[in-house]
Amino acid sequence: MRLCPTLFLAEEATRHEFMHQGPLAKAVFYLLVVLCTAYLAWVIGRSARLWMKGQPIKWKPSPLDWIKNILVYVLAQKKVRSSRPRSGAPMHLLIFYGFLALFIATSLLAIATYSPLVGIPNFHHGTYYLAYEATFDALGLLFVVGITWAMGRRWGFRLHQMAHDWRDSWNLVLLWILGVSGYLLEAARIRNNPTQYDGFSFVAKGLASVLPPITDATYVAVWWFHVVLFFTFLATLPHTRLKHIVLAIMTSAGRPEQPMGELRPVTMAEVEETERVGVSLPEHYSRWHLMSLDACMGCGRCTEVCPANGVGKDLNPQKVVADIHGALRSGTTVAEAVSEEALWACTTCNACVEACPVLIRHVDLIVDARRNLVGEGALSGGPAVMLRQTQSTANAWGQAANTREDWMAGLNVPLARENPEFDILFWVGCAGATDPGAVKTTKAMAQLLNKAGVKYACLGQEEACTGDPARRTGDEFTFQDMVGRNQSVFEKYKVKKVVTACPHCFNTFANEYQQFGPRVEVMHHTQLLQRLVADGKLNGIDLEGSKTVFHDPCYLGRVNDESQAPRALIRKGALLEPARRGKKTLCCGAGGGRMWMEEPPDQRPGNRRAEELLATGADTVAIGCPFCRIMLDASIKQVTDKEIDIVDMAEMLQRANSGG
Repeated sequence: MRLCPTLFLAEEATRHEFMHQGPLAKAVFYLLVVLCTAYLAWVIGRSARLWMKGQPIKWKPSPLDWIKNILVYVLAQKKVRSSRPRSGAPMHLLIFYGFLALFIATSLLAIATYSPLVGIPNFHHGTYYLAYEATFDALGLLFVVGITWAMGRRWGFRLHQMAHDWRDSWNLVLLWILGVSGYLLEAARIRNNPTQYDGFSFVAKGLASVLPPITDATYVAVWWFHVVLFFTFLATLPHTRLKHIVLAIMTSAGRPEQPMGELRPVTMAEVEETERVGVSLPEHYSRWHLMSLDACMGCGRCTEVCPANGVGKDLNPQKVVADIHGALRSGTTVAEAVSEEALWACTTCNACVEACPVLIRHVDLIVDARRNLVGEGALSGGPAVMLRQTQSTANAWGQAANTREDWMAGLNVPLARENPEFDILFWVGCAGATDPGAVKTTKAMAQLLNKAGVKYACLGQEEACTGDPARRTGDEFTFQDMVGRNQSVFEKYKVKKVVTACPHCFNTFANEYQQFGPRVEVMHHTQLLQRLVADGKLNGIDLEGSKTVFHDPCYLGRVNDESQAPRALIRKGALLEPARRGKKTLCCGAGGGRMWMEEPPDQRPGNRRAEELLATGADTVAIGCPFCRIMLDASIKQVTDKEIDIVDMAEMLQRANSGG
C-alpha cells in the first residue's frame, strides 16, 4: 500500500537506453540485430526448402484456426499442462512463461522506443515504467528457476527417454547465463546510476547491494556482454532444439483439423500417379508432417508413454521422428532409417500423439510407412493371415459369415433383413460375434436393449469387418473394400444411428467412414447404456463391497475422449482407478494389428497394464473393449495366480437388471 502514492507521483521515473554509449554503439547494435535475424531466417528457410519437397497440404486452416491453435497450444500450453509432473511439465512451464515474459518485456521496450516515429510519444516512464519494472523483474525469476531445474534434471537424472546432445547442455548454460546476466545488467545500472525508484526492480536491487562500485566503463562492458549473449542465442537457435520456439508456433497454427483417430485415405488415382502405396521416402509425407519433424525438441514425452517402448520393444517414438528427419537429409528410406521391427511394434494407441507438446502425429508417420511395406509385400505371419481372412470372409478372425448369427440363439434378437424399421443398428463386430469372451458382452447388450425397449436390429450375416485392423496394419484398400460393403448395407436399411461395444469399430465409424460417404451417429455401448440408466429404463450397477477397477480402452478414453460414460453406469459404490486412466490410459497392446502378431511373453504391453490394474487391489477388472478383454485375460493369467474376473460393463449392468 505504501507504493501506491509513489506510483502516481513518479512521472519522471524512467530508464535510459544505451547509457554511456554513443551513436557508434547504436549502429553496431542494430547491425547485429539485422545480421542475426537475417541468419536465423536464412537457416529456417533452408529447412523450409526440405519441407517443400513433401506433398502439398490438403487441409486449409483458416486464419481463425491459426489464432485458436496458437492460443490453445502455444500460449496456453495445453499439451504441456496436461502432462504428468514427472515429464518435466512444471519445469517447462516455468521456462516458457518466463521466456515469454522476457520477450514481451523486450517487445514493449522496443515499441515504446520507436513509437515516436509514428507520432506516438514514448510511454516508457512514470507509473507504467514502475509497473513494468516490478512485473518483469519478478517474472524473469520463473525463467532462471526453470533453467536451473532443467540443468539439474538433465545432468543429475539423465532420463533415458530424453534426447542427449552436447548442444542441449550448451543451450542450458547459455540461457542460464543470459537470464542471470539480465539481472546483473540491471543491478549494474542501479549501482552506477541509482534512483529512488530502484526498489521496484527488487531482484536486481538485492543483487546491486552486494556489487562493488560500478564505473561507466564497467557498466558498458556488462551491457555488451549481455547483448552479445543474446545475439549468440539468436544465431545458434536454428542449429539446436531451441528452434522449436519458432517451429512449434508454425506447426500448431497449421495443424490438420482431423481427429486423433483418423488416418488419411489413399486413392487408387494417387497410387497410379505415384506408382507406390504409402510412404517410402520422407518426402512422400506432407509438408506439414516434415515441418513437424523439425519442431521436435527431444523431450521424450512420447517415448515415456509408449507401451511398446515400456516393455523393451524396438520402438522409440522420439527416435522415429529423429530418424525420419535424418532420412530426409540423407535420402534413405523411412523403413531403413527407422527399422521395420520398430514400425510393426506400434499399437497405434496414440499415446505419443496425445503427449506431444508440438503436435507431431507419430501414428500418421508409422502407418503411412506400413502401407508401403504392405504394398511391397513385406508383411508375413499372423497379420498377413488376418488380412487374407478379412479379404475372403469379411471377418478378421476368418469365421464364415453364416456364423455371425450363432450367438443370437434363444435371445430374440431382431435382424435388419426381417425388421427393417428400426432406430438403432447394434453393430456386433468380428470379435463380438466370434471371441467367446466378447460374445458374453454381445449377449448382455442384446438383453439390455430388449429390456429397455430399444427399437434396434442387427445385421447378422450382412455385417462385415469395419476394416480397422486392415487399415492400421497398412492395408488401405482392404479397409476401403470393407467400407464399401458396409456402407451399401447402411444405405439399404437407411441406417442413421449405430451402437457398438468395440471402441475400434466406434472410432472407425465416427472418424473415418465419413471420408467415403455420409456420416452416421455412432455411440459406444456404454454411452447408450448411460442414457438408458439416466432415463430410468435400466438400473445402475451396485459396486458396494466390491473391488472393481476399470480399464479405459485407448480408442475410447484417449482417442475419442470418452471416459465418463462407463463410470456413469455405477449407481452405488465406486470403481477403483489405476494410476493411468482416461486420456492417459495405458494400452493393452492389441491395436494396430498387434492382436494378430506374436510377441515374447516378457514384451507384452498387456502384462504391464495388468500389473497396474491389479496394484489397485482389485479382484475384478471391468472393461469396455473386446480387444482389451482378450489381451488382459492372457496377461492377468501371466502376472498373477489369483482368480481375477474380467467383465464388460454391459455384463455388469445386465446382472444388475436381472438379479444375476
